[in-house]
Amino acid sequence: MKKADKEEKLIRDCYRELFANSEPSADFDALMENATINNRGEKEIPFMDHEIEDVLLYKIIDKYAKQLKPKWERRRFKNSILLGCSPKTKYHE
Repeated sequence: MKKADKEEKLIRDCYRELFANSEPSADFDALMENATINNRGEKEIPFMDHEIEDVLLYKIIDKYAKQLKPKWERRRFKNSILLGCSPKTKYHE
């Protein structure tokens, strides 16, 4: 498996777990399949309709990120998830 394919699989697997653990729970593959297409040809996933606690969010992201080396690839992976279509984060005070 090529490195780019491995990273893409990790991203998809991470999103699957994030949405499965969000409120309300969702199937990420179904969200992708049913996403509307905007005028730029991009899929619009209603990720803001789902919420996940910050501790759980980072725990799940770290679980997948630690499979990457070196450190800068882990950081890039985390940023991709957080800046992508991850569920809305519920922070504790």
